[in-house]
Amino acid sequence: MHAVVPPHRHSYVDTPGLFTQEEADKVYASTGIHSRRILPKHLCASDMCVAAAERLLTSLGWAPDSVDVLIFVSQDSDYSLPATACLMQTRLGLPQTAACLDVSLGCSGFVYGAWIASQLLNSSSGKRALVLCADTSSRHLLPDDRGTLPLFGDAGVATALEFDPEWPDSYAVFGTDGTGGQHIAVKAGGRRNPCMPEPEPFDDETQARLYRDTRLYLNGAAVFSFTLKVVPKLVKDVLALAGQQADSLDMVVMHQANQFILEHLRKKTGVAAEKYLIDMKDFGNTSSASVPLAICHRLGDFFTERRKMLLGGFGVGWSWGALITDIQMDAPPALTEITDDFAPLALEQ
Repeated sequence: MHAVVPPHRHSYVDTPGLFTQEEADKVYASTGIHSRRILPKHLCASDMCVAAAERLLTSLGWAPDSVDVLIFVSQDSDYSLPATACLMQTRLGLPQTAACLDVSLGCSGFVYGAWIASQLLNSSSGKRALVLCADTSSRHLLPDDRGTLPLFGDAGVATALEFDPEWPDSYAVFGTDGTGGQHIAVKAGGRRNPCMPEPEPFDDETQARLYRDTRLYLNGAAVFSFTLKVVPKLVKDVLALAGQQADSLDMVVMHQANQFILEHLRKKTGVAAEKYLIDMKDFGNTSSASVPLAICHRLGDFFTERRKMLLGGFGVGWSWGALITDIQMDAPPALTEITDDFAPLALEQ
């Protein structure tokens, strides 16, 4: 794994802005988020993933043309079309025989992406895959929304998978409930509620509505209720499927939503604190990238031997998933910063 984050930080604890210092300190105490990384506007989620993938391939000694599968997990694609994964294939130098696709998922996306990649390798002649997860969540926020501004940051992570017919089985459980789609949503920008320019300019009322509807709406109470209802059962079900107990795991890494939610989940699932990773202080909620980012940031020396891990994601959709798998890394997970002069991934003009 290799994670890439922007060098630009912002902290409402250090610069309260919309908050009083007391309010900012309380938000930090509850969420566990001190600062977030903000990607400069000329770069996209894909650029962080390309930078991460290039560095990961180098550290592993993999030739780009040896990669058979590329999955880009993001809710922030570069264009309406083509799929961003297709552009990444060319940029990274992957062979034309590679299967490359986008997966539009957020908080559960890493687990889904890793499982899809493993199944593609398991059912084909492919041997190697890249799962690239990134979102630029900070760009979805209204500048006066005190409920979301302290929470979300930007990051991208590349994860490499290699097929081994002798490797122990992995176990996964997934779920979806579209009735929760309204609670974490960006309502405008797709085909249902387009922002595509018309021959005549939008009137002021329409422009104001589209401005707000292209920003994130988050119902925090509904998210918390959903999480406590679904995630403890998710953990129980995947443990049962794998025939494992919580104390037989080496580490549990869940989507890094916020500290308050994760502590509640840990207590309800009975996982020991020393086997339960909470790591969002310096990055915030980074959506699809949060699970591998936490691994890269905190577990660099953890994979000197094979580890049994439970990885879980939950949120926007509603969508959730958990994976129990053995992980061994040929190169330790790493985290670096993307430079402002990184060449953006772009269509040729």
